[in-house]
Amino acid sequence: MKAEVKWLGGRAFEGMPDSGHSVIMDSSPDFGGEDRGVRPMELMMLGMGGCTSIDVMNILEKSRQDVTACVAEISAERAETEPKVFVRMHVHFKVTGRGLDAQRVQRAISLSAEKYCSASIMLGKTAEITHDFELIEAD
Repeated sequence: MKAEVKWLGGRAFEGMPDSGHSVIMDSSPDFGGEDRGVRPMELMMLGMGGCTSIDVMNILEKSRQDVTACVAEISAERAETEPKVFVRMHVHFKVTGRGLDAQRVQRAISLSAEKYCSASIMLGKTAEITHDFELIEAD
């Protein structure tokens, strides 16, 4: 994997990975930015959320669960001193579908957290990461 991060002026940068899908990053105005894009640490949270969500959906599809929607709500707490790494993260999955099996959803989340999600496992080296879920019956 490779990526390029190009300065756009001020505290803004454009990130371009091999996939060709760019993202604009900037800092907050109180740190000299112009709020033109996502903060880099927010991007790390989103990356972890996307990684685990992809795993969970893949596992649920393979276990023939009738999922109609899946939302991962991520909250994080950072260290108070530099480097302000994540120290705690929580992922709350809202899984909507028809006749979903809670044990299969729990298993999918556990497999992602413990075996498949590279981002979660990497961030878990500095942060305590917890998960929970709720099932919502589709109309």
